[in-house]
Amino acid sequence: MKDKMITVLKVEPGLPPAVKEIRNDLDGLQAEVEGLIECINLPNGCVVVCNEEGKLNGMPPNRRLGADILCGSFFVCGSTQGGDFSSLSKSQIAEYSQLFAEVPAFCGAEPELEPRMTFIEFHY
Repeated sequence: MKDKMITVLKVEPGLPPAVKEIRNDLDGLQAEVEGLIECINLPNGCVVVCNEEGKLNGMPPNRRLGADILCGSFFVCGSTQGGDFSSLSKSQIAEYSQLFAEVPAFCGAEPELEPRMTFIEFHY
C-alpha cells in the first residue's frame, strides 16, 4: 500500500541535507524537485529523485553522484518491492546525510554540467 506522506532526505544546492516529510503523489514529488522527476537507484533499496531537466533548465549544480553532477534540488527516499516510494529508515537517513553532507563548490566549467544524451539505435 502506498503511503500518503513519506519521510525523505531533501538536498538543496548550497545547503546541508534535511529530513522532510512530503506528499507521496506525483504533484508532491514534482513540487520538491520543481519539475519532472527522474529516479536514480541507489544501494539498499533507496532512490534519488531529481529534476529530469535540471541541467537543461539551468538549475544550480548541487552534488556529485557517481560520474555526474545533479542540478537543482533532489531527495532520497526508500522504495518498496512493488516499486512505490517509501520513508527512509533512521539508518538510511544517517547514511545519506553523511554521503551528501559536504556542500561542494562548483566553478561552472565542470564537463559533467554539460547536458548530454545517449541515442541507442535498434534495427528490426
